Amino acid sequence: MAEILVLDDVLDATVLIGKILTKKGHSVHTFTEEDAALQFAKTEAVDLAILDIKLQKMSGVAVLALLKQVRPDMRAIMLTGYPTVETAREAISLGADEYCVKPIDRQELEEKVEKVLKGKSRKSPISI
Repeated sequence: MAEILVLDDVLDATVLIGKILTKKGHSVHTFTEEDAALQFAKTEAVDLAILDIKLQKMSGVAVLALLKQVRPDMRAIMLTGYPTVETAREAISLGADEYCVKPIDRQELEEKVEKVLKGKSRKSPISI
């Protein structure tokens, strides 16, 4: 299955996503710090990054831009508890494939991960 990087400043969120996606057969690498996630992506294969938009040191959108420099073919799903049209547009313009609103719904996450990994990402405007 896929190598998935999860970055959220809330440990419980990374644990939850990790459990959900590990049960689906994916190899999930969870992080709560941006620097550690970026370092991991420089040395390890990453098929999909799931990033919270609100992080400790920088925004998830900024992390996405840095990850895309290292792994241009990597897919991405952005997470947020504070959805805005502007943030969604910015994330999509930087290469995010999907957008999930917290609290995380297990079925929605599984469906979006599967769709993104199959290359059926939504590149048209995202509804929030």
